[in-house]
Amino acid sequence: MQAATVYPTSSIPGKYWQWRGHNVYYVQAGEKRVGQPALLLVHGFGASTDHWRKNIAELSRSYEVYAIDLLGYGRSAKPKLEYSGNLWRDQLYDFITQVIGNKAVLAGNSLGGYASLCLAAQRPDAAAGLILLNSAGPFSDTQSSSQSEAVQSEIQPPKQPDMVQKLFGDIAKLIFKQPFAQFLMFQYSRQRWVIRQTLEKVYLDKSAITDQLVEDIYRPSCDEGAFDVFASMFSTPQGEKVDILLKQLTCPLLILWGEADTWMNARERSKQFRRYYPNLSEHFLNAGHCPHDEIPDQVNALIKDWVSTI
Repeated sequence: MQAATVYPTSSIPGKYWQWRGHNVYYVQAGEKRVGQPALLLVHGFGASTDHWRKNIAELSRSYEVYAIDLLGYGRSAKPKLEYSGNLWRDQLYDFITQVIGNKAVLAGNSLGGYASLCLAAQRPDAAAGLILLNSAGPFSDTQSSSQSEAVQSEIQPPKQPDMVQKLFGDIAKLIFKQPFAQFLMFQYSRQRWVIRQTLEKVYLDKSAITDQLVEDIYRPSCDEGAFDVFASMFSTPQGEKVDILLKQLTCPLLILWGEADTWMNARERSKQFRRYYPNLSEHFLNAGHCPHDEIPDQVNALIKDWVSTI
């Protein structure tokens, strides 16, 4: 009988890189290998490099691995900016060119998947391949919204009749433009019990929701500027639509779907991706929104096998 994998519980030590005058945190593991691209892991909404702790060590046995905290998240700085896919695209591009030094394979979960897609589609000289795990971002046929891609993809109310949905949407947009309402929502959503409750809605394996995971998400919300980052999500215009990005994409694409994700219908979303990028590879997994954290052994093996073929 094979012994269960023991994963690290402490944060993997990292370092800081200066980007546009701001500290950006990243982790590096493994050695450069001739003829093989590095892997760059990009976290989702509210997460950080810590969310990849079950993946970095195993992947670094075969590849040089980097994980980065997007500006506004994790241990990276949280300046008062307009946060968008374009900002994070530029951050990832400069990180690849200035720190990694060669094309990389990007692996992004949720919001990090959208940011990675923006980079791979619009800065193809930096991407050797793209891996999306329950990736966020709107398609052109999605109902338009003034919310950023982060908020739209991570906070999805139940489907309502058109009139009710429009009324709810108009009222919500009006309310959340008010700084006091944004502050109350920020204070509410950062409570540890709310974080745990949210994770329980999108994780299939509840045992993966540890006190450490909750703390990893809570801790950055205490940083200076965290509220400004949260508030910007309600005012930043949407980025480029996913279908437009897929039409621009030229590198190999692997998609890993946690099929039990309650934030998105994986099978229906898969059809949308295939419509605009038919030559992708994909796997449907028995997991929720963050399959790399729920079933890391399966995800690590799939990533290593696929990267070895490109």
